[in-house]
Amino acid sequence: MLATRPWSFPASTMPVFVTMMFLWSKGIEVNWWLGIMALVNIVLVHAAGNVWSDYHDYKRGVDAPDTYGVRILTDKQFTPKEVLTLSVSLQIAAILMGLLMVWLTGITLLWFGLAGIALSLLYPPLKYAALGDLVIMACYALLPMLGTTFICSGEIVLAVLLLAIPVGSITVAILHVNNTRDIETDKRAGIRTFPILAGRSESIKIYIFEIIMPYCWLLIMVLLGLESPWTLLAIISLPLAIKNSKKMLSCKTEGIKAIATLDEATAKLQLAFSMTLAIGLIIEALT
Repeated sequence: MLATRPWSFPASTMPVFVTMMFLWSKGIEVNWWLGIMALVNIVLVHAAGNVWSDYHDYKRGVDAPDTYGVRILTDKQFTPKEVLTLSVSLQIAAILMGLLMVWLTGITLLWFGLAGIALSLLYPPLKYAALGDLVIMACYALLPMLGTTFICSGEIVLAVLLLAIPVGSITVAILHVNNTRDIETDKRAGIRTFPILAGRSESIKIYIFEIIMPYCWLLIMVLLGLESPWTLLAIISLPLAIKNSKKMLSCKTEGIKAIATLDEATAKLQLAFSMTLAIGLIIEALT
């Protein structure tokens, strides 16, 4: 369980849950059982991807005894072979469950699944080439939210992308703050992440933008009549976003120790933002 980083699961489960509530709020008939299957499946994919990434980070020398984050390999709690076996096992389980959902829904879902698996497997080298943020936006916002509309309703509802932008932005922020914290050790390992290219000062600004922009986005969507005013219920989580922003700014004076656990705090923000957004969609569906 520790190896899969369960604290990060809001990044994958919340896009699916929000999508289900979005469909319901728009009066679209939702297959709730298939929605639950989608939730379980994306957790399997996410868990497999986390362990896969940790395995490659360790083998590449990105994760070392003096780095932050998961320490199951650097502290010798498990062997690389055990971690790789866990990742492959989870991936096989996800694929089998995905094929079952394809059989229950249609071949269209297969293309979403293949894209997600491919990006998950290619994530380590893409992250090392400063493309990790784009992969996360695709894997934990665009693909799952569009795919969930098909799973639950039998059609692809493009309008859900209006919510994929704010939800995905906070998820990308989880990776971004992690990589910002690890700039020096990642440089030492010879890889390039987006924060390395942007620099620590700019990366701090980018993180704050990624977690504050979603609230502005929802407000603009409501003012344009593209989303229900009830979606603004997500503003309840704004104090947590402000707290995280202050914590990120504090690393300028206190060093990276100040943001040692900010990735976990950002995952909690994702949970709070998406849950209050989903509650707003539920209220819309019931009124």
